[in-house]
Parts: sequence; structure tokens; C-alpha cells
Amino acid sequence: MFSKSKINEPGHKADESAKPAAPEMPRPSQSDFKPSAPKAKPPASVLSSDLHITGNLKTTGDIQVEGTVEGDIRAHLLTVGETATIKGEVTADDVVVNGRIVGRVRGLKVRLTATARVEGDIIHKTIAIESGAHFEGSVQRQEDPLSGKGRGPVPTGAPQQPAPTKAAQDV
Repeated sequence: MFSKSKINEPGHKADESAKPAAPEMPRPSQSDFKPSAPKAKPPASVLSSDLHITGNLKTTGDIQVEGTVEGDIRAHLLTVGETATIKGEVTADDVVVNGRIVGRVRGLKVRLTATARVEGDIIHKTIAIESGAHFEGSVQRQEDPLSGKGRGPVPTGAPQQPAPTKAAQDV
């Protein structure tokens, strides 16, 4: 008539299907926690040789100039190509000059290659000038050349030329 329930007996396992299934949470393992790889550095922005820019450029990245820029440039690494001309102040952590700069150069590391032509002052922490480079101006070493603070104003050093005459303009 009456039967004793087996569920309440010690040592008896209840039917698994009778219980609602709890969702299983995956346990994190050591292989699941991988340190993120450093983000790949974006490639340098390249200003091609047929590009002429009038205005200032500012970036925290790298710039490679092959064309002409009339304005100031601020970058992390600035590479001035052999065909490039920059007329303005250049400020960068690293400056590599293969082409022409007319204006002040500020950099922690400044390198003038054999094909470089710089007309203006160079304010640097370290500098390298290869044989064959053309440079007119003054060189000043500063512990922090990027700050723009020096020991007073820095003379331009570039020779001042008189205004061209009509004959010189026609040539």
C-alpha cells in the first residue's frame, strides 16, 4: 500500500534528470589569460614627391616627407627625403635629413646625411653630420631641445639676403 520513498534514504543518489540543470560556467585557465601583445606601430605617413603643402603639420606619429612643405612640422620621427624641401621650423624626437630644410631644426637626435642641406639653426641633444652634408647656421646642444626653452633667443644664423633685384627675379 504505502511504500517508503527511496529519495530520503541515506546513500541514495537522486535521479539527475529530476533536478533542473545549472548552467556550467567555464573555469578560466592560465591559457585563457594571455597578455595583450603591444599594438603594432602604424607606418609613417608619407608625403609624396608631387605633394606641395602650405600649412603646419602636427602628429605624435612618424612622417616621411618627399615633397614640399611650407610650414612647421611636429612629429615623433621626421624623415626628410632627398627630393624634399621644408621651409619652416621642424621639431621631432628623431630628425633624419636627406633633403633640404630652410628653418630651425629641434630634435633629441638629429642626423644630417651626405645629401642633406640645412639653412638654419640646429638645437639638439645628440647630432650626427655625415661628410658631404651642407649646413649653414649654428648648432646648440640642449638637454631638452623640444621644450623650446633655451639660454636666451637663438640667432637664426642663416645669412640675410637682400631682396632680389628685377634682373635676379627674371633669371
